[in-house]
This record gives sequence, C-alpha cells and structure tokens, in this order.
Amino acid sequence: MQLTEKHRVYWQKNLRITSILLLIWFFVTFVVSYFARELDFTFFGWPFSFWMGAQGSLVVYCLIIWFYASYMNKLDEECGVNEEEEE
Repeated sequence: MQLTEKHRVYWQKNLRITSILLLIWFFVTFVVSYFARELDFTFFGWPFSFWMGAQGSLVVYCLIIWFYASYMNKLDEECGVNEEEEE
C-alpha cells in the first residue's frame, strides 16, 4: 500500500505528540515520585510529595488523555481522516 504525503504527515505528527505525552507521563510517574521526598514544600496546604502521590499524578494523566483526544480530533479533521458522527 502506497502512503500519500498527507498520510506521512499525519503519522509523523501522531508519533511526535505520542512521544511527547509519553515523556510527560514518564516524568510525572517516575521522576517526580522518585524525588518527592526532596521536594519538601507545601502545595495547596499539603506536602508536595503527598499531593503528587494522591492527586497530582491523576490530574496530569487526565489532562494528557484530554489533550491527546482533542489534538487527534483536530489532526483528523486537518488530514481528512475524521470519522463522521451518526445522528
């Protein structure tokens, strides 16, 4: 199957945004958690390490999912591969 230039651009943008979001996920999950004890300051009235473990990482994960879905919807429309919604 021969890919058109539009498909290549779509795939490159998809890989780029996926890589960036995975790096953010890795940073929040492993790096911040690993150094949480050294990051000893108050954030919204709670110690930062507790807040990241209890709420912060979950908020970041939800933001990653929301951003990816909205970005891909725009990219689908831009490249003409969006799915038509049935009414």
